[in-house]
Amino acid sequence: MLKLGYHCSHEQFKPSELLTFAQRAEQAGFTAALSSDHFHPWTTRQGESGFAWSWLGAAMQATSLSYGIVNAPGQRYHPAIIAQAAATLAEMFPERFWISVGSGQALNELITGDGWPMKAERNARLKECVDIMRALWAGETVTHKGLVTVEEAKLYSRPEINPLIFGAAITPQTAQWIGGWADGLITVSQPKAQLQKVVDAFRRGGGEGKPMHLKIQISYARTQQEAKQLAYEQWRSNVLPNTVLTEIRNPEQFDALGDQVNPAVVEEMINISADVQQHIAWLEEYRSLGFEQLLIHNVNREQELFIDTFGEKVIPQIQG
Repeated sequence: MLKLGYHCSHEQFKPSELLTFAQRAEQAGFTAALSSDHFHPWTTRQGESGFAWSWLGAAMQATSLSYGIVNAPGQRYHPAIIAQAAATLAEMFPERFWISVGSGQALNELITGDGWPMKAERNARLKECVDIMRALWAGETVTHKGLVTVEEAKLYSRPEINPLIFGAAITPQTAQWIGGWADGLITVSQPKAQLQKVVDAFRRGGGEGKPMHLKIQISYARTQQEAKQLAYEQWRSNVLPNTVLTEIRNPEQFDALGDQVNPAVVEEMINISADVQQHIAWLEEYRSLGFEQLLIHNVNREQELFIDTFGEKVIPQIQG
């Protein structure tokens, strides 16, 4: 059955608020959740950035939702530590946790003081990290010297069922690459023709039959004008091309670039509507592409209105 999930945006809300939203989302009928994993917010307007991994322990205890997280092992995080963290959550909450991995953004990873590698090197580093994590989950003692270094690491607390590793991709090129080694795909909403190319590339690269999850960016509010305005206020910097998003170094730079974004571009990249039926039509369209989880991120700050309205009017129709 298709799962509808609530996106937990640590960049926009305090951890305590997010926990309340996750509980409210479960009560409203959402059956899954996705957690971001940032050190900095995208912009100073968002203004938060809690530590996702400690928050996940609390959220998974406080709800019965399944949870995923988008993580970039290899620089800010050592892959052995992420393997340990994921194994602990998977052991405590069997088959309720999955991890998505990507090559990261300078915004978060540069806090280590290391250089920011080119995309090809970041991809190679990511694949090394995935191989290390899987070996640790298999009970192996791992020593590895490459783009990351591991010295005689062994995990002693491991789950009976390992978490799935989804590959994060926005472009068809990355989607095709991860199709060969990831357990599944996670991508973000974009114009349907481009999204279809991402799906096709993943399947062509070896992902045929593997699960696919979609993070959907929407703005729902009481009026159309409010939905547009609130999306522009909170998320205009995030509609920049991915080649730009991965290279910008701090929230202030995102603020400066976001001020140059035309509102029409925001409306093209985010599903903005005060009409519930329009949101249902968009969700059905995404379902038709073969996604098994639709993880909805209401990019504005009107979270209670979004959760309650979608719980009452959207989830019953989509699930029904």
